[in-house]
Amino acid sequence: MKQIRNILFAAVLLTSCAETKYVPEGRYLLDEVKVTVDGKYKDVNGSKMKNYVRQQGNVKWFSLVKLPLGVYSMSGRDSTKWMNRFLKRMGEPPVLFDSLKAEQTVVDLQQILSNYGYFDSRVELWTRKKGKKLSTIFKLYPGTPYKIGALDYKIGDEVIINELGLYDPGNWGLRTGMQFSVDELDKERKRITQMLNDRGYYRFHKEYIRYEADTVGGRNVNLTLTLNPNKTRDGADTLHTRYMVRNVTFESGAKDDSVIHLRRKVLGESTYIKENSYYSGSDLQNTYNHFGRLGAVKYTNIQFREVPDTTLLDCRIQLQTNKPSTLSFQPEGTNTAGDLGAAATLSYQNRNLFRGAENLSIELRGAFEAIKGLEGYSNQDFIEYSVETKLKFPRFIIPFVNAETRRSINATSEVSLLYDLQDRPEFHRRLWSAGWRYRWAPPTGRYQYQLDLIDVNYVLMPWISDTFRRLYLDDVSSRNAILRYNYENLFITKTGFGFAYNNGRMALKTNIETAGNLFNLISELSNSSKNALGQYKVFNVAYAQYIKGDIDFTRIVQLDYTNQVVFHFGLGVAYPYGNSTLLPFEKRYFSGGANSLRGWSVRGIGPGRYKGTDGRIDFINQTGDMKLDMNVEYRTHLFWKLDGALFADAGNIWTLREYKDQPGGQFTLKDFPKQIAASYGLGFRFNFDYFIVRFDLGMKAVNPAFDEEHYPVLHPRLSRDFAFHFSVGLPF
Repeated sequence: MKQIRNILFAAVLLTSCAETKYVPEGRYLLDEVKVTVDGKYKDVNGSKMKNYVRQQGNVKWFSLVKLPLGVYSMSGRDSTKWMNRFLKRMGEPPVLFDSLKAEQTVVDLQQILSNYGYFDSRVELWTRKKGKKLSTIFKLYPGTPYKIGALDYKIGDEVIINELGLYDPGNWGLRTGMQFSVDELDKERKRITQMLNDRGYYRFHKEYIRYEADTVGGRNVNLTLTLNPNKTRDGADTLHTRYMVRNVTFESGAKDDSVIHLRRKVLGESTYIKENSYYSGSDLQNTYNHFGRLGAVKYTNIQFREVPDTTLLDCRIQLQTNKPSTLSFQPEGTNTAGDLGAAATLSYQNRNLFRGAENLSIELRGAFEAIKGLEGYSNQDFIEYSVETKLKFPRFIIPFVNAETRRSINATSEVSLLYDLQDRPEFHRRLWSAGWRYRWAPPTGRYQYQLDLIDVNYVLMPWISDTFRRLYLDDVSSRNAILRYNYENLFITKTGFGFAYNNGRMALKTNIETAGNLFNLISELSNSSKNALGQYKVFNVAYAQYIKGDIDFTRIVQLDYTNQVVFHFGLGVAYPYGNSTLLPFEKRYFSGGANSLRGWSVRGIGPGRYKGTDGRIDFINQTGDMKLDMNVEYRTHLFWKLDGALFADAGNIWTLREYKDQPGGQFTLKDFPKQIAASYGLGFRFNFDYFIVRFDLGMKAVNPAFDEEHYPVLHPRLSRDFAFHFSVGLPF
């Protein structure tokens, strides 16, 4: 570690010394750009104002080191050598200070302040030179902002006044006493324009609205909003025309097919534009959005034509549909702990099954893996066959929901069926699964909901080898209750609800699910008998009963155009009760890996201070009923498609009950602080727009599984503390 630190220090020193190599005489390297606000004015954000500076300095890695500039500066001047050309392509040329851009920035910043009501603002430019480097400081003196004083809406059309409700000042978007802002004025223009567009004013646009401002009278701005009349061809003033839709027709947009392959009812449900109704811009956009959601629709074009000498519009909707069926084949190679194999997936998809944009997908998968080195087991390889089918409806398929509600929500209803067969030398496993779920979102798209109405899973273990049963399941000295539970026949029937919100800067996901309650109620009411373990059965199989809740929160703080800090918090708790004392393996939590504690491998830590003792079954033991994840990541753009990250992770998993096979794994408030694990590290991301390839190098910082080596951050050792992760997509 000391050698690595020395190498990094030398690299930083080298790049710092070479930064001005390509700066001509008489010119200066723009070393730093600052925007400061006079301390008396707290309402102006200097960081946001920095985005309006016309000239920024060279990119700094992690806001500290101009490494791309250093790479460029390490190149030689002989452009015929490939190494020099390579270094220049990989690096970034020096940003030379431009006095004209700096002066223009002063004007821009003063104009922006004026737009926010700071009419008496002043911006000063300061420069500081050191050798061939120059730093700029834009100091803002905003002054006291102006406020809106007297306010009047001047509209000479009684119909428009009534439609907007402007006789009541409570319906005005502007208010006397609010701070003057050009953004607020423009927002009011857009609001009025949209309202009129939605009330039949097909040709109205915001340029018909203008403001008159008068700053006489202290620090107040008297405003008059004027809605200009329409103009005839000869220039005379006239009232704005309100249009009504006469006819709505559909036609195929395909040149080689005059038929629209969608049912008339589906066309009607997706069309918000209605005959004998006033034109509405929102209805037009909603129609585009709903047809765009249909997988069967490839292209939509909506046109309006004015009927001569009337105030009527004819609407023509052109639709071009996709080819309904596709067939794909995907082979792959596998490698599990040195056991090589192959798999193949054959997928069929129909995007328009019942001519209502229903999506049917059928996926057949087969896998084979040559297993070697298992002593005491039969000479049998791993074989898997599975078939999964899903049918998605682009609408609510549910009784007692009226058509208008269905139209107002972007919804999907899904039915799924799965059968999976696995044969291994140790055991044979069969899985049947069926589900009915809904997904929906309001038109804004920021909120999403999911309801798993029913999700049924039946796990059957028709055969377990004598060796596996003797070593792990039946032997009194070594048997593991958690392991044994996951190799028994099991029936899971769950219901769940999920909610998600994302506005680009903040994301929140929550989910809650429960299983077994209906069966338990029926068993209790019918006085059903229990098995030797005190469990009720359905179809002669014990069913799982539990409740599980998860919350996941992410917040992005944008520092500047190349740097951001991301905070993440995740908490999950699941509790088995009633018919279960253990959670099914698929519902248990694990920690470690590329999206959790990156100083550990997947299922490499926990629960609590538990330390794995048997690598053959630790994938079972290192799971729990509760999970906590806390992460912070500093992300920066490096060069080309490469981004970098510095991260720190903390958290762990725990059991809510005490299990003898997981000593030290139970959650207690007393031991909780000492059982928080932590890691830190460095990451690289190749951002190819459509997907991100990620490499993370994590190191353990706090390891609750050890007492003597509890803080490896103080004495790091690569062989013990290092973990490498390769994945696709961001961690959170």
